[in-house]
Amino acid sequence: MRKIKRNKKKYKRDIKYKSKLVTYFINNIMRNGKKNIANKIFYKTLNYIEKQFKNKNLNPLQILKIAINNGSPEVEIKTRKIGGATYNMPIRINNKRKIYLSIKWLILNSKKKKNESMFKRLAKEIILTYNGIGETIKKKNQIHKIAESNKAFSHFKF
Repeated sequence: MRKIKRNKKKYKRDIKYKSKLVTYFINNIMRNGKKNIANKIFYKTLNYIEKQFKNKNLNPLQILKIAINNGSPEVEIKTRKIGGATYNMPIRINNKRKIYLSIKWLILNSKKKKNESMFKRLAKEIILTYNGIGETIKKKNQIHKIAESNKAFSHFKF
């Protein structure tokens, strides 16, 4: 039986920062095909971050990359039913999946807060994750704690 190869989605580099990561982040913000709104939110977010770190001369794209790296988990929890019992199995994940989960958690955690506009909420969550605190870091630590407690089930084939 041959494995079918899927064509990988290719992302173009964004106009301002010439980065595929930025395009990927914008596509994750986008809902219902409204890419212009997602672009505005993202670039306003980076401008806000740039103003916050103006005295440290840090590039907002570097801050974003460090925040994504800080928020990316090493393992993922998948459930598996074996003999009538359900087990949470920790599974190592690849770099693309790590980045996806980190971006997803950054966006979801910023959407949960309802007191400010989206770009400020997203910028604050990115800054908190950059500093090693915030909801995204808590989510990552929670996943790692569950994986550590269920390490005994990692030998099951998935």
